[in-house]
Amino acid sequence: MAIKLNSIGLEKDPEDTTVVVAMSGGVDSSTVAGIMKRDGYKVIGITLKLYDDTKEVSKSKQCCAGQDIMDAKRVADRLGIEHKILYYQSKFKRGVIDNFVESYLKGETPIPCIRCNQTVKFKDLFEESKNLKADTLVTGHYVKSITKNNETNMYRAIDDNRDQSYFLFNTTREQLNYLRFPLGGMLKNQTREIAKKLKLNVADKPDSQDICFVPNGNYSSVIKKFRPESFQEGNIRDMNGKVIGVHEGIINFTVGQRRGIKIADREPLYVIEINADKNEIIVGPKNKLIQKHIKLKNLNILCKQNELNGKIFVKVRSTGKLLKAKVNLKDNFAKVNLFENEYGVSPGQACVFYSKNSDGYKVLGGGWITKQ
Repeated sequence: MAIKLNSIGLEKDPEDTTVVVAMSGGVDSSTVAGIMKRDGYKVIGITLKLYDDTKEVSKSKQCCAGQDIMDAKRVADRLGIEHKILYYQSKFKRGVIDNFVESYLKGETPIPCIRCNQTVKFKDLFEESKNLKADTLVTGHYVKSITKNNETNMYRAIDDNRDQSYFLFNTTREQLNYLRFPLGGMLKNQTREIAKKLKLNVADKPDSQDICFVPNGNYSSVIKKFRPESFQEGNIRDMNGKVIGVHEGIINFTVGQRRGIKIADREPLYVIEINADKNEIIVGPKNKLIQKHIKLKNLNILCKQNELNGKIFVKVRSTGKLLKAKVNLKDNFAKVNLFENEYGVSPGQACVFYSKNSDGYKVLGGGWITKQ
């Protein structure tokens, strides 16, 4: 006789299943809380306060700020569910903001949203959910989770424009088996329609646009706040090593950048390399950005070894496309050989592995791009 699973793949009736929902105050996580309550689950909403608000930040379209915490509370009251606020400012500063600053000072391009999921949301919140004896932790991320034989795997969302699997590659196997992502099979407009039907106050709330602790997308202002001494002038060199200009700090540049170099040439110049040790920027024509070989460190593998031996796709930036590739692992490092040219691959970004099967594009893991 087949075992009957509930809608989130557990062998329990919804009324006997306790779920923790990570509620940021936005429409996605609020809708997930509403779906869980509507479907009969015991729901506990948890909102994280991750940083101390400033006037400048609170006006931005961001998560985990004061207004968003109030929105999450109103949604919880509307649904009649328990709601907790956890104050994680110091953990967020250590695990995310400090890493962000140090990464830029090394000439890298960091992705704080991955670090946040890795160090706060799916570590500390995971442990808190376990302490509450919850059966699962549910989030509003747009990824599919498919559970078979008591093992959960993660897939790209059906909405390519909303897919967030790139940001979750560092999820551990233990965490993944405990997590659920109900929105992976929906389009954004469907999520908003459900929110309207549930009469949630956030149904028409705009999506977050910026990194939560970066007001108006101004990265350098954050670094200046914590490390003002890092704004040191240095040389801009061409591909032959000739000094052709001066910059006002390497933190103002990322690999592949074109604007802001402020040097005229016969053809557009791009940032090819950032040499943090010498405080120098190397610039050149666009074709010098082409890469077909990428080195990775600090891998997180979510599949069996043989799954990486077949036809693999990789993604080297959050807005990038899937690229056919071959992955060779050695210890906690990998070499990725691309089957097509890619431009502006930047150290500090993630390279995420996928394979395609009948369920979609499965996340196999990934690693952090390091200098060649």
